[in-house]
Amino acid sequence: MTTTLRPAGPIQQGADGARARTYDVCDNGRPVGSVAISTDPAFGPTAGILHSLTVEEPDRRRGRGTIAALAAEEALRSWGCTQVRTVAPAGNEAARALASVLGYTERSRNMLKTLRRTAPALPADVTSRPMTEGEYGEWAAHGVEAYARNWVERGVPEEQARLKSEADHATNLPDGQHTPGMYFHVLVHEGDVVGHVWVARRETPDAEDLGYVFDVEVREGHRGRGYGRALMHLAEDITLDAGLGLLGLHVFASNTPALRLYESLGYEVTQYNLAKAL
Repeated sequence: MTTTLRPAGPIQQGADGARARTYDVCDNGRPVGSVAISTDPAFGPTAGILHSLTVEEPDRRRGRGTIAALAAEEALRSWGCTQVRTVAPAGNEAARALASVLGYTERSRNMLKTLRRTAPALPADVTSRPMTEGEYGEWAAHGVEAYARNWVERGVPEEQARLKSEADHATNLPDGQHTPGMYFHVLVHEGDVVGHVWVARRETPDAEDLGYVFDVEVREGHRGRGYGRALMHLAEDITLDAGLGLLGLHVFASNTPALRLYESLGYEVTQYNLAKAL
């Protein structure tokens, strides 16, 4: 058995240096599957994505997927990529097992919750309100740096992390606080702001809109008092008020307290995000 990759077409190259290519996975020259690779628009040209790896059912469980993935990684190295990521949908244990064999580690998870008609009430001693322009300005002043630092702390090279953060903020907030479909609220206890949440309106692949928690944080000095749970209840209320019934989020795998909170609130994993250094 000789498993190889054969280009299914030319390299697709964008004006910004982005690249993408699809390959046939071949066994002694016979196509038995396919795999696609690309540079990662979120993290820049030195980050790659391995996606759409498939091997036809009669040819599975013979190591062809492993060989194809390794060959695809080698192609990404030839493009100058130093990191690669892939996605394993929840319930696809075979994809997670293959990623583990290949040396990928879990970086983060996407989670989703179907909301009830009414969000849980906030504790009696707290209130909520939209961010003021001044509060938004303070948040925006350090938001890009803080988000980039989160990625760096989880093994992403600094340049890639900064590109990711800058691109996300520019794409999602072209009009800042007044961007349509963006909701910034704060939680207040005895006159002090103790935390904030940013909820966005997003569209799923099947064209069903949902709410999405882009940022939630309890301020230092106020943590460990249940405000994180209250902020997530506030996020549900914001989402329902926007006429949406689903609320999604992204959480880093190393953030155990947040994972436990979201699980306790009824969020379920929709996909695992995995990565490795090349």
